[in-house]
Amino acid sequence: MGTIDAHTHFVSRGWPDLGDGQPWLRVESEREAMIMVGSKEFRRIHSDCWDANVRLADMDADGVEIQVVSPTPVFFSYDTPGGHAEKVARIFNDLALEICAPGQGRLLPFCQVPLQDPDAACRELERAVASGHVGVEIGNHVGDRDLDDAGVVTFLQHAAALGVPVFVHPWDMQSSPRLDRWMAQWLAGMPAETHLSIIAMILGGVFDKVPDTLRICFAHGGGSFAFWLGRFENAWHRRSDVIATSQEPPSRYVKRFSVDSAVFEPAALRVLVDTLGAAQVMVGTDYPYPLGERPAADVVRRAEFLNDRQRKLILADNARAFLGI
Repeated sequence: MGTIDAHTHFVSRGWPDLGDGQPWLRVESEREAMIMVGSKEFRRIHSDCWDANVRLADMDADGVEIQVVSPTPVFFSYDTPGGHAEKVARIFNDLALEICAPGQGRLLPFCQVPLQDPDAACRELERAVASGHVGVEIGNHVGDRDLDDAGVVTFLQHAAALGVPVFVHPWDMQSSPRLDRWMAQWLAGMPAETHLSIIAMILGGVFDKVPDTLRICFAHGGGSFAFWLGRFENAWHRRSDVIATSQEPPSRYVKRFSVDSAVFEPAALRVLVDTLGAAQVMVGTDYPYPLGERPAADVVRRAEFLNDRQRKLILADNARAFLGI
């Protein structure tokens, strides 16, 4: 059996007008387009974002059996009213089904939801799953509300009750003169966002409030969390007057979530395996974007420290458990 890639994205080749200041697509050729946000260029994309045949050919070349196909976070619309975000979610979730259909089971769509409105998010999750989605991708925060927000916890409890896996992707990174150079928002901001979200899940007591049946995975190797778990653990014990709000110390929760393998170097992958365990890591490439990994799972195959059982877990078996297939 081939590799399962748990972290890829799609963009449709067009969608209805979402309103002033919202994302739209400037199509430049059959194979190329520019995502626009209002009048600003956001990202150049190519046909591998929307053409299943191109995607499947790349999967075959890389030995990928199955891809999870998730939204591109710029379309989350968390900064708009809940009703508008629900409309946007329905549009892109239906488009995702169209894009994945030619894969005949090899392309598994994950939906998006209006996370700023828990009732609408639960409603759209149910509709999307009934329509054919097998999971949901959420952003790592909604404005200043992190994943321990009561509304987000309600949504996560609902996902757990439905048996729907959740993929957490960083988005809407901080902007400043220091972060606006050298793609620093992506190189430093994204890992920090994910690290902060896992901290919020632990210290905010989310893992104490949601059942252990919740299947949740964090993108990009969980950010910098694994590297700094020792510092986190030390602070929990030594500054309990400030941060010890979870029922257990941080290290007790590392089996409650998974991370992907998008860390690019075997040394970094080893930190994940040593800290979280091989059963908590699955392949993720960020396909088809330029900061993604090609060929898929290259870092896993180059990691000489992995034994055959660990490599098998990371390449496919963990993702099968996460996806329920």
